[in-house]
Order: sequence, then structure tokens, then C-alpha cells
Amino acid sequence: MAQNKFKEKLLSMPSSFTILFIIIIIMAILTWFIPAGSYEVDEAGNIIAGTFAYAEQQPQGLWDIFMAPVKGMLGTDGTPGAIEVSLFILVVGGFLGVVGKTGALDTAIAQVVHANKGREKMLIPILMFIFALGGTTYGMAEETLAFYPLIIPVMIAVGFDSLVAVSVIMLGAGVGVLASTVNPFATGVASQAVGISPGEGIGLRLVFFVVMYLIATLYVYRYATKVQNDPQASIVAADYETNKAKFKTKATDTKMNGRQKVVIVLFGITFLLMVIGLVPWTMLNENWTLFETINDGLMGLPVIGTLVGQQMVPLGDWYFVEITMLFFAMAVIIGMFYRLPEKEIVTGFVDGAKDLLSVALIVAVARGIQVIMNEGMITATILNFGERGLSDFSPVFFSVLTYIFYIPLSFLIPSTSGLAAATMGIMGPLGTFVGVSQDIVVTAFQSASGIVNLITPTSGVVMGALAIAGVELTTWWKYVAKLIGIIFIVSCVLMALGVLIF
Repeated sequence: MAQNKFKEKLLSMPSSFTILFIIIIIMAILTWFIPAGSYEVDEAGNIIAGTFAYAEQQPQGLWDIFMAPVKGMLGTDGTPGAIEVSLFILVVGGFLGVVGKTGALDTAIAQVVHANKGREKMLIPILMFIFALGGTTYGMAEETLAFYPLIIPVMIAVGFDSLVAVSVIMLGAGVGVLASTVNPFATGVASQAVGISPGEGIGLRLVFFVVMYLIATLYVYRYATKVQNDPQASIVAADYETNKAKFKTKATDTKMNGRQKVVIVLFGITFLLMVIGLVPWTMLNENWTLFETINDGLMGLPVIGTLVGQQMVPLGDWYFVEITMLFFAMAVIIGMFYRLPEKEIVTGFVDGAKDLLSVALIVAVARGIQVIMNEGMITATILNFGERGLSDFSPVFFSVLTYIFYIPLSFLIPSTSGLAAATMGIMGPLGTFVGVSQDIVVTAFQSASGIVNLITPTSGVVMGALAIAGVELTTWWKYVAKLIGIIFIVSCVLMALGVLIF
């Protein structure tokens, strides 16, 4: 009996927190052996090709290891902190806690389940397409964390498992980001760094979008069918009954009262405003200035402008500070509209935030890996290795190898915009030197970054989503292993065809 318990303990996987901390330790050890280095940067902060120089070694010790998650939360020079994302997660939890007090969401989910009886799987391609559009247009990533507590109960209720629920959002938005067409934070930053229009190369990126969406949707659809037909076929079958109880809706019927219907409308408006507010309309098209015009008009009105607030930010310029405020305000509005007692609003908000506390902390620990890499000054050394190693290949091989090179680099710098700003000034000119158009290099960068950000533990989105769903990282890796292999092979083929055709 004791021997069986020992085997179970030996075979059990460590928690996400432990895995992340182990990676921080490994990265710290590498800073003792990989030579430190840096590049010169221009006034905009972009790396200048050919300026790499070795620097004094910056080995990271025990103090640095334990400080990494702290700095990951608060931010350090050159590394944005996770505090804005973590606070956003907590406030979304509070918002959902207040909505939960009204019973509107549980009843609405029960209605969705009832309305889709017999055709539940149709939810998968529809929802994945919506999230993929968000990914390809404005790089929808951290913002998706607000949707997991909503989608998971729906997917569990219709007979799927938590992996299907996570896949619909993470893989949907993820393949959209991977195949960014006009995403200003990937395509835009990278194109600007090499001096081309974001529209250049959009033909190949549209092909990427269609192909990757179809591959991911078919993969999730087939797995969902297996689980629905036989719950024991689920990779997380051991947690099936636990998850059914954990994510079970509390509604006893599928009829909403009048106030609950208004709550659902307000709930939908909240998420709609979040999406509209985050899409950088003027970056996509400089003539799309509707929201700036409306905002300026409101600010110019006597009394009303002052009442609304002179620091109001127009839709399209929002980021985490603004959407955090949105969810906080809507939690108050919904609670007051439903006539919840003040104590219930506060209790609901605090309890909801408490439910997502571990998720908020995981984002900070994940960011700590990037802190160790930056402060150990080894990222530039690895980038220099690629700079020297990719310059002697044919155009087709160069495009494929650039894609492959960006995969480990994306692990070191999980931010797509940060990676673009740090590397495109070097990789773009290298492509031109061997006869590869710079838009192909942009596509290679964002495709590699996209595939890594579906699985990397350095991503707060991946770790946060899995924490919400109660899925271990190793389980997620097992589930998506075949899909990642397929995406990798198809991406290499598309990159080669892109050089030959586009």
C-alpha cells in the first residue's frame, strides 16, 4: 500500500507554479554559461544589425531567482510588469462574481445548452472563428482570459471536457494570432521595423489564416466528438466528474425574469465594449477616426464633458487599465440595477476575485522567466547566433530556417511586439541579402511566435487559461502535441511556397 502511494506521488505531475519556478531556475543556471551580450539600439529602441558585442557576464543567483516573480509582477527596465494583466484578471473575477449573484448567467447557459441539444458541436467552429478573427485583427490574447469562466461551463454542460473549452478559446485566438493579417502588435510592429506597409504579404497571411483555422477546428471537433461519445476517451477523464460538479450551472430552469434579461444585455455590452475598445482602429486605417471624433465631441460639451471625465480615452486606444475600469464599473452597475444589497455586491466581487487569484499570480511567475533572461543578458547572444547562422542559405531554406529560428527565440521573448521590435531590424535586412522579401520574414516571425505562444509556460495567457480550467501544463502538451506537429510542418511548407509564389 505504501509502495503504491509512493509510485503515485512519483508519477504525479508538479503544479504549474512549480514548473514555472523550475524553468526560472534553469534559465538562471544558463546565465552562468551562455556569454552575456547586447546590441546597440536606435532612438526608437530597435536593435541595430551588426552591433552585437559581448558584455560582462551577468549570472543570476538565488536572490535573482526569488526576485524574478516579484519583478515579473511589478516590471523592470525593458520588461513590462504583469500587474496590469493580473489586476484585470482579478477584476474580471469580481465582475463575474457579481453577475453570478443575479443568477442570470447560469440561466442563460442553461438556455444555450437546451437550445443546442443535439447539435452542440456546431458551437466549436463558430466560437473558434470568432476568437480567430480577434487574434488575426488585433492580436487577441490576454483579453481572452475573461472568456474562459464563461465558455468552460457551457462546454462541460453539453458533454465535452475542459480541454475542449480551453481549445475553443486558446487555439481559436492562437491560430488567429499565428496567422495575423493586420494585427498591429505583430504584423504592424514588424512591418514598421523593416520599413514596409503592413499590407505587404497579406495574401500569404490570409492563406495561413484559412489553413490554420481549418486545421485547429478539425482537430478540436474530432476530439470533442470522441469525448461526447465516450467520456472515458477524454485525456482528463479522471477529472471528468469533478469538473462537471465544479463548472456546473446553478440554474434550475431555463427561464429568465425581466431583470435577468437586462443583466445579460449589460453583460454582452461589457464584452462588446472591451473588444471595440481594444481594436486599434486608426492603426488599421488612418481614416477610421469615428471614436476619436465622438470622444472629442463629448469632452467639448459644457458640463457633460466635465461630468463624464476629461481624461476619458476613446475606443480603439484602450488597453488593460481601461478595460479593467470597464469591468469594475459594469460590476457596480449590474449589482445596482439588479437591486442587490450593498453587502452582496461587495461579497460577490471579493469572492469572484478570490476564485481567480491563483491565475493572477501565475501570470506574474510566468513573466519572471523573461526577467531572468533579460537581466542575465543572454537573449541578445542567442539572437546573434541566428544572425550569423542564417545568412548563407537559399531563399527557400532561409525562409524555413528563419521560421525555425524564431521558435526558440519566441520562447525567450513571448511578447510578439517585443520580439518584433527586438529582432526585425536584423532579420529583415538578412532576408533582403539572400533574396527573400521582407514581408516573408515578417510572416515567418509571427507564425513562429504564434505556435510557441500556444504551449509556452512563459506565456501568462497559457498558464492563466489552464489554471482557470484546472488543467496541468503537461496535460495540455499531451493534448496539443499532434496539432503542434501538424502546424509546424504545414507552416514550413507554406513558408517555402510563399517564397516561390508570392
